[in-house]
Amino acid sequence: MARWLRSLVGALLLLEGAAALSFLHHRYEEMVQALFRVQSQCPYVTRIYSIGRSVEGRHLYVLEFSDYPGIHEPLEPEFKYVGNMHGNEVLGRELLLQLSEFLCEEYRRGNERITHLIHDTRIHIMPSMNPDGYEVAAKQGPDSNGYLTGRNNANGVDLNRNFPDLNTFMYYSGEINGQNHHIPLPDNWKSQVEPETLAVIQWISSYNFVLSANLHGGAVVANYPYDKSQDQRFRSHRRTVNTPTPDDKLFQKLAKTYSYAHGWMHRGWNCGDYFADGITNGASWYSLSKGMQDFNYLYTNCFEITLELSCNKFPPEEDLERQWMANREALVAFIEEVHQGIKGMVSDENNNGIAGAVISVQGISHDITSGDMGDYFRLLLPGTYTVTASAEGYQPQTVTTTVGPAAPSLVHFQLKQDVVRKAPERKASGTRMNNKALQKKVVPRATRRGTQR
Repeated sequence: MARWLRSLVGALLLLEGAAALSFLHHRYEEMVQALFRVQSQCPYVTRIYSIGRSVEGRHLYVLEFSDYPGIHEPLEPEFKYVGNMHGNEVLGRELLLQLSEFLCEEYRRGNERITHLIHDTRIHIMPSMNPDGYEVAAKQGPDSNGYLTGRNNANGVDLNRNFPDLNTFMYYSGEINGQNHHIPLPDNWKSQVEPETLAVIQWISSYNFVLSANLHGGAVVANYPYDKSQDQRFRSHRRTVNTPTPDDKLFQKLAKTYSYAHGWMHRGWNCGDYFADGITNGASWYSLSKGMQDFNYLYTNCFEITLELSCNKFPPEEDLERQWMANREALVAFIEEVHQGIKGMVSDENNNGIAGAVISVQGISHDITSGDMGDYFRLLLPGTYTVTASAEGYQPQTVTTTVGPAAPSLVHFQLKQDVVRKAPERKASGTRMNNKALQKKVVPRATRRGTQR
């Protein structure tokens, strides 16, 4: 009940003085202009950067919101939205442009909720991962657009089937109690992916993202990992196999946060399909190999879900305002979900941050690691947990902590050097931190069935 009350209060805050927005489809140049217009209107809390180029040379632009744009602040989580991965699924692209303008306008108006969100979170918004495909779809427009026209990139590749397949390795590794996180990429992976995919992999390797959503169209449901079934033998018979991650209950909660804040997703019946609570395990719907959602979970610290947002992949402009009103609260509420679980610093006895320290939670066979400055973020549901921090050359440290339903619990680790072995060289910020710095310190960091997801 308390969660729904907070959601209602948050929605009312967003309604106060909401700015009038333009509801139009944006071609590439218009999208770029819209992003730079937001940046010029909110120059002190935004930054635009490109993570690379598409096959046809279009920039893959990201708009960042933060009280210190371009800087990672220790203990401040990184969040991302990615839209238009399939070029003909355009609603996510337009919603993210609307969200960008909305965040800027509400920040300027002094909206307390949005101000706190921008000051306490580093938000990255990529409206289009597949700008080339979008241009193909947009030439036909919403009235005559084919179901697959513009879906793929300019090389004809489905970008959501183009990431390295880490699931197969993980399923085997699980059988032998092997590695369950940050699974290494195959040696020749770069030769097997498209430019857009390569850019995204390098991007998510450079930022310690904690939570993410990938916006699609063609259905209305919040989809969570795993997307790929452990048993692929039933694919031809359209059999489905629920394939949960070790964080299954958490992923269900994240998906429900979006579906119940959405105008109608939570009702279940949409587009001729029924999904209880408006959510589904990906493999339970249908098995998908080499997808971006599973890749985030298995290769990085990031927990990503896939949001299917409209029955019509290319809705007409007159439907955009209704779709924005249905998604606005959900888009904001989902970002707020990054602030849960536990977070803290992992340091040595001299208060130097330890990068790459492994954070393990007893009973959950999926670990995460600390970032370049030694800070870590572990999303967890409310409860009591036994947590261990370990790093090569140091003695592990284990603590028991209780996680509440609101803000994340602050749990720091200070590891002692292993006297048996000499500590090897490690990645570390080299920044000495006193107790005050553990609370918050600004330190520059290097730019570091019919529907198919």
